[in-house]
Amino acid sequence: MSESTMFRMETALSQNLREVTSPYDGRVVGTVPLTASTAGEAVLEVARSGARKARALSRNARGKILDAAATDIEHRNEEFARTIVAESGKTIRQARKEVLRAVNTLRLSADEARRNAGEVIPFDSYEGSEDRTGWYSREPLGIIAAITPFNDPLNLVAHKIGPAIAGGNAVILKPSALTPLSAQLLTDALVDAGLPPEVLFVVHGDRDVAESIIASRDVRMVSFTGGFSTGESIARTAGLKKLSMDLGGNAPVIVLNDADIEDAVESCVSGAFWAAGQNCVGVQRILVAKSLYAEFRQRFLDATAILVAGDPSDERTDVGPMISPVALSELRSKLDEAIDAGAVVLTGNVADGNVLQPTVLEAVPADSRLWKEEVFGPVVMLHPFSTFEEAIEVANAIDFSLHAGIFTDSLGRAMDAARQLEAGGVMINDSSDYRFDGMPFGGSKYGSMGREGVRFAYEEMTQPKVICIKN
Repeated sequence: MSESTMFRMETALSQNLREVTSPYDGRVVGTVPLTASTAGEAVLEVARSGARKARALSRNARGKILDAAATDIEHRNEEFARTIVAESGKTIRQARKEVLRAVNTLRLSADEARRNAGEVIPFDSYEGSEDRTGWYSREPLGIIAAITPFNDPLNLVAHKIGPAIAGGNAVILKPSALTPLSAQLLTDALVDAGLPPEVLFVVHGDRDVAESIIASRDVRMVSFTGGFSTGESIARTAGLKKLSMDLGGNAPVIVLNDADIEDAVESCVSGAFWAAGQNCVGVQRILVAKSLYAEFRQRFLDATAILVAGDPSDERTDVGPMISPVALSELRSKLDEAIDAGAVVLTGNVADGNVLQPTVLEAVPADSRLWKEEVFGPVVMLHPFSTFEEAIEVANAIDFSLHAGIFTDSLGRAMDAARQLEAGGVMINDSSDYRFDGMPFGGSKYGSMGREGVRFAYEEMTQPKVICIKN
């Protein structure tokens, strides 16, 4: 980075610091430099330089950097996990698993950097092109803006910057203002591994600076994970560029009358309350065959009752806090509306600070916000059904969907459901919240654009270039 660029960055960026607080007890757990609202052009200038340097890195160099960062993070697992706990409220056991997933995401990205380079095109298989040979390569887009949420503050960042770096791009990263510390640690690990600092620039700012970056014609792609209203705003601001958006879900899980009920209960309890339900593929609506409903409900309530909610740093805790008082208040509003309309609380709906006890309801009206919208909290709803066709209809009667699940001993029924469920992924005899970081990940219906999962994000973040030689 030139001295003049450094000078402009220093003058453009505010000296103010933003405090990061624990969602569990409100204590300050760190600070980040707050990017000035006027800093957009200075950030873009750095990213332009970064794009040139990223393109110049060999595939081998990109792979080595990503692998080295992954090894560093693996060795510092506890430091990263404690940071996740402190800023997001995810429990320590869950945070350690997230760190391992981020390590895997970076290693998968390193693999893509080395192997996904294009392929030979059989020009001579077409009449009139017998005297030609050639191939296509995968080339970087240039500058990618990545905007990430709070709920997986390390691995969801890795899912954007890993494939982007593998593809030879520069990245302007705006992590959630609620959980920026894990993203900063990850950035530092990549720079320590040899990534030129200009290639990955982290912006800790508010809407103004983000909009100026998103609107720039120099930014060739925006990759966003977050809410629908923000996604719509980004789409209006971005103009003609690639967009990849994961805008949330409302996962249904169907339990047929031939299901292994013990397995279904265990999987659905975990899927509903992992990360305090702040999970876009978390189990939200459990549709149970009427013949099993009473038994399933009791077993589900028994399994929920033994979950420990509270301090996320305690090894015994299963359910930590929601991310903020605002998030909890919004969820309580949905709960109150549904209850006033006839929903029955079977357990939970009691809060201590930001910790909401795991909450189970039934008889939730289908026109309530609680049923129709993404809950994003430790709340799950049970609903009996009479026929397979009814279950599919109820499952699909939502405007958006990421994952769905079904429990059954019938392969035929499972495959029928896989074909008919309108979702980006169907998990058979598993919770809807199962995700492997190498698989394509994205939604169905309203608002879903593009796919994550390392290989698929890499291909979104690169473009084919054809090389044709006439002999």
